[in-house]
Amino acid sequence: MVQVLDSPPSSPHIPVLLTPILNAVEPVHGRWLDGTFGAGGYTRALLDAGADCVYAIDRDPEVFERAKHWADEYGDRLVLIKGTFGQLDKLVAEHGGVPLDGIVLDIGVSSMQIDQAERGFSFMQDGPLDMRMSQNGMTAADVVNSADEAALADILYLYGEERASRRIARRIVEARKTTPIKTTKQLCEIVEAALPRAKPGQVHPATRSFQALRIVVNDELGELVRGLVAAEAVLATGGILAVVTFHSLEDRIVKRFIQTRSEQARSNRYAPEIAARSPQFEKVTKKAIGPTEAELVDNPRSRSAKLRLARRTCLLYTSPSPRDRQKSR
Repeated sequence: MVQVLDSPPSSPHIPVLLTPILNAVEPVHGRWLDGTFGAGGYTRALLDAGADCVYAIDRDPEVFERAKHWADEYGDRLVLIKGTFGQLDKLVAEHGGVPLDGIVLDIGVSSMQIDQAERGFSFMQDGPLDMRMSQNGMTAADVVNSADEAALADILYLYGEERASRRIARRIVEARKTTPIKTTKQLCEIVEAALPRAKPGQVHPATRSFQALRIVVNDELGELVRGLVAAEAVLATGGILAVVTFHSLEDRIVKRFIQTRSEQARSNRYAPEIAARSPQFEKVTKKAIGPTEAELVDNPRSRSAKLRLARRTCLLYTSPSPRDRQKSR
């Protein structure tokens, strides 16, 4: 995810594909959720456009510290919540915010995190091989130094779509026999040595390997699936789901989710008769929306971004009765 800092217009931290999101719901109203708060770019845009309230969720404890100097200007219209968007239904329900009129999810790593060498996300800067968004749990260094060669190859292939995964995994295992791999520079050099030199215009050789490790460390694909299901549970009728992705693995999950939820359930002729299920969503656009030429100029990091929009067709969430609340205690 690439998001906004409270900084001059030249800042690289810009919320991606913001304009088509706002255009899809104009005029903005009601209660919204930003499941990937980051620097607050989407949150501030939604509040400034007229949202009554935005619930902002993030797993990174640093982001709320960064927001302290501007968050108070929105008063109780902005509710900051530490957690993961895979639990957004529970987190927002605890704050009395359901049902919601819209949800925005900007999937992946923020440019703030990439730009901080000490967070270990970038192969362009030397730093500890960390990659944890929440700053707790297993690090990328833990993975590359403990996983066996076959597991490493699977990680690189499945989550980075790296064709040379076995070759890179073999090099990693050989290298760590001599010295533990603790920094981004070490890993980057190992990957570069295992691959041909990149031609002009090609992505950096370490791109796919770093992506794969980051996804595994943060369980990003599992989190995305949980987040989509949670969003379905709390969106009001007519509520908008807007998801921005940056690589094909994420986009396929979102595309498939919206496609299956926007179709009438068809029963198998060999299966027992079941009641037809009405579509839970309708597609706002048939295809994913990409950045315009103007946005690419302003924010080159948006080049791989895709936005998919869907509108909730019926309300699933029901507030628990006082009796149910008593039972759950």
